[in-house]
Amino acid sequence: METIGKRIAEIRKQKGLTQEEVAESAKINLRTLQRIEKDETEPRGNSLKGICEALEINIEDLVDYGKTEDRTYLVYMHLSVMSSVFIPLGNIILPLILWLNKKDRIVSVSAQGKNIINFQIVWTVCFYILLFTFVFFKIMHLPFNAFVFVGLMVAVGIFNFLYPVYAAIRVSKGEVKNFWPAPIKFMK
Repeated sequence: METIGKRIAEIRKQKGLTQEEVAESAKINLRTLQRIEKDETEPRGNSLKGICEALEINIEDLVDYGKTEDRTYLVYMHLSVMSSVFIPLGNIILPLILWLNKKDRIVSVSAQGKNIINFQIVWTVCFYILLFTFVFFKIMHLPFNAFVFVGLMVAVGIFNFLYPVYAAIRVSKGEVKNFWPAPIKFMK
């Protein structure tokens, strides 16, 4: 795992800046920046903010410091969506538990967990609207094609059962990205 000091040094070199230029722009002592880059100390507060402004990066770009990489956990988080087959709303509850448990300790869990949960909330709302529409039409004896409703519900259910497998396979191969569409952001 790359340390925050090494990451700062790497970004500084990529941008073609000297330590003196970054220290001056960040309004910190040159020796402080040298100690940070050698991992003798960690930047805090105004130092971190100043360095990020000098390097023109977000603080979040350095936040992964101290996090471990665990693709297996990410795979489990993607596959946990399939628990809805056995547990009502399990497609939201289990990924939420896994996300809350490790969002600050494993790389990519925070972003992917938010994305999975957001998608599952939207999917669940749409699925239940479709289900209640079917029940409403049936109770009111309104003309409708039951095969279309049932076929649509089955197709949506199969998609939500197979897509996590696809995403988990991609994550296990190291292609860590947000594979879930996120039409509405409920979590920030």
